[in-house]
Amino acid sequence: MKAELAGLMKQAQQMQENMRKLQDQLASMEVEGQSGAGMVKVTMTCRHDVKRVRIDPSLLADDREMLEDLVAAAINDAARKIETAAQEKMTALTGGLGLPPGMKLPF
Repeated sequence: MKAELAGLMKQAQQMQENMRKLQDQLASMEVEGQSGAGMVKVTMTCRHDVKRVRIDPSLLADDREMLEDLVAAAINDAARKIETAAQEKMTALTGGLGLPPGMKLPF
């Protein structure tokens, strides 16, 4: 029984270390969101820090509201890509745990 508990503790510590490494990887990872067929591009880290916003010069003369909507859409696109990337990495990390479908870590 003690050996099983020690094994579980070691496994938990390893999982914690792997989670820390995963968080570090995600912090340095960047994704690009786009809208308007690529006329607006937003580069964002997986910590949701916007690094760059690129706007096609032809949009600068257009309707301001449309440009604002395109920027918002590009940011939302990047945020969805971040969620997908984080979920894929988390699945790879927790794949061997046998967690029930839909259960996410950290809790």
